[in-house]
Amino acid sequence: MTNEEPADGGKASEEPADGGKASKGSLLLDEQLCFALYAAQRAVTAAYRPLLDELGLTYPQYLVLLVLWERGETTVKELAAALRLDYGTVSPLLKRLEAAGLVRRERSARDERSVLVAVTGEGERLRERAQCVPGTLLAATGLGEPEVARLREELWLLAGKAAAAADRTGR
Repeated sequence: MTNEEPADGGKASEEPADGGKASKGSLLLDEQLCFALYAAQRAVTAAYRPLLDELGLTYPQYLVLLVLWERGETTVKELAAALRLDYGTVSPLLKRLEAAGLVRRERSARDERSVLVAVTGEGERLRERAQCVPGTLLAATGLGEPEVARLREELWLLAGKAAAAADRTGR
């Protein structure tokens, strides 16, 4: 998009017959929404790295613990859904967290097919040390809480629209 005035003397041009839904778009890298999201995700993850290194965690392990700290004991299936990951991706994360003594996994007594996951005492103690991570990251970015809330809301809206588009296309 440019700041130039339309050639029709400043009048808004007619909307395309498709309601503006289909456009050619640009093939310039820096104009791709997906690339901006990718670059932002990599930068945010890199900003987290030194904070999480102090806790002995990777970013995906931190996300697993955030869900468990928030929800308490949960099934692997529910954990995977909360993280928007598949079971096969969550399992190795849990295995490493269990080896580190931060979580425990056990089969449900009510349903042998279901595996329950919970934070251990050591995992709860780590929660106390992790309390400073969100605020430290926020301060490091220089973003204020209102701006972060707005960005988060817009990103969740985008995630929902993208998921709906993926569902419509059957992918």
